[in-house]
Amino acid sequence: MIKSRCPVPPEQLPINQYEDMRDSWFYAWGSRDLGSYLKPIVILWLVSWAVTGPMVGASYAPGRYPLSFSLLAAAGACILPMLSLAQLYVGWFHIGQRLQQAAVPYEESGWYDGQTWFKPEEVLNRDRLIMDYQVKPILQRVRNTLALLLGIAVALVIAWKVL
Repeated sequence: MIKSRCPVPPEQLPINQYEDMRDSWFYAWGSRDLGSYLKPIVILWLVSWAVTGPMVGASYAPGRYPLSFSLLAAAGACILPMLSLAQLYVGWFHIGQRLQQAAVPYEESGWYDGQTWFKPEEVLNRDRLIMDYQVKPILQRVRNTLALLLGIAVALVIAWKVL
């Protein structure tokens, strides 16, 4: 670890915030291997059926309109995984921005005493490498997954409209 005289409280340092996110149970999800990454998405999608199924079933009874029910409930069930992925993206994006910035805004004791610390070059280089090689791949993966889920939801709704 790079040592420097830094006035920023440890919990507000971008590197420490990155390490906290990397080790947290929710945000670590983005950096898992493919199977471990997709598992919570599928679980959230299946759990979402408990909400979307009855809602869609009120308009399209599964016994009378099984195809419409299935298509619309499956599309609606994509919402919870998309919201979770959006939160994952926003968190990693925020940390990525703080890692890339040369100046770190911080507060010593409260909101009223904001200060700015300018990172030494070696700290800035380290943080930018972490952004490029650790955070950017997570952001790209989550962005691609969100786009895929949105595409699936839209395709399901279009299929329902066509039928």
